[in-house]
Amino acid sequence: MAVSKDEANDVFLGLLRVQKLLVAAKHTAPRLEDGVDVTAYPVLFVVAGAGSVRISEVATTLHNDVSTVSRQVSSLVSSGLLEKSADPSDGRAWVVSLTEHGRAALRRIQAGRATWFQGLLSDWAGDDTAQFVDRLRELGDALDANLRARGAAPPPMLFDPPRDQKQKED
Repeated sequence: MAVSKDEANDVFLGLLRVQKLLVAAKHTAPRLEDGVDVTAYPVLFVVAGAGSVRISEVATTLHNDVSTVSRQVSSLVSSGLLEKSADPSDGRAWVVSLTEHGRAALRRIQAGRATWFQGLLSDWAGDDTAQFVDRLRELGDALDANLRARGAAPPPMLFDPPRDQKQKED
């Protein structure tokens, strides 16, 4: 049975509410890593997924302007979490990658985030969680396909491990 317009609108409004709450939570959450602004966490995730990446590519992936990402990268370099090096394909450009300290910080951030979400989901059954994740992925796949069908290039999701890798970690 197809989803009605009212049901589709309910899903959209529910997602909009969650999006707004996640933004609010991001700005009020306790710092998971000293000296790292929570708004820079996505930069770490993108760099971790890419291995070595240009700042402009990080900005494109995050739908952010290069100047903002450049400031975040500079702060992360100063904190010892990222390192800059010359782009091997173009010596005039720079690429960034995680340092060992950055990889350790990212593991701590991910562990803290997992603990927080585990608390949020404490009343959920494991099967409910798995089904929810499956449905979220299906929605993401549908959004991706819709963007592509309209000629838009969806952003690369370098911070989202492939499903088979996720299953191996569990």
